[in-house]
Amino acid sequence: MSSRGLALAPPAKNVVVYRNGDPFFPGRKVVVNQRRFLTFEAFLNEVTKSVRAPLAVRNLYTPRHGRRVAELGDLQDGRQYVAAGFEKFKRLDYLNRGRQELGGTRNSGGLQVSTSGWLFPPTFHSCRNTGSSHAPGCFYSSVFRNGDLLSPPFPLPLSRSTPLQWDALLATLTEKANLRSGAVNKLCRLDGTQVSGGEELVNGDYYVAVGNEEYKKLPYLELLVPQHSAYKTLWYVD
Repeated sequence: MSSRGLALAPPAKNVVVYRNGDPFFPGRKVVVNQRRFLTFEAFLNEVTKSVRAPLAVRNLYTPRHGRRVAELGDLQDGRQYVAAGFEKFKRLDYLNRGRQELGGTRNSGGLQVSTSGWLFPPTFHSCRNTGSSHAPGCFYSSVFRNGDLLSPPFPLPLSRSTPLQWDALLATLTEKANLRSGAVNKLCRLDGTQVSGGEELVNGDYYVAVGNEEYKKLPYLELLVPQHSAYKTLWYVD
């Protein structure tokens, strides 16, 4: 009976889930296993945790047309979906976000532009794939996630030779920080004061990526960066 039950069990499906209204969220792969999730609500609870939704996920939609998924059996293997609470489906180009480098072109201002219209800064891409954290012409800052005392800061490499587009930098921070609150809307110093432009960034300094919420003043440096941490060696090399 047990072997027959296993043979008749529906195969697991792999889906990718995006956050409703968040154009920068990279999507999360979720396995739909009907032996594990006996109800659609149980699966939505797992999606809530997987995508780090600020509120409980209660609806899934198809990304292009916003059709609501009603039950587990409606999910198709290899497809993408958008997770939402009780709010309406927000129409965005979830499947073609600007941080994707393939198919991009450069405009006169030096920004690489994808076919979806989103921007990302060459100041970041020109320094990140050098194979060394001390690339010539680059300087480095480190960024904490607002209110997060479990994750170490991530390095933010920038080029001194390319003008920095602030909106594009915030898009890059959104991708790297992956805040529970969604997109990064501002960058703050450790004392909570807000950075208003790229010219204010200091090589080797630490910052905090913040979403729509208020800045949370916590001992980020003391708890997440040991005295001899490698982060303190990320200095500019000319």
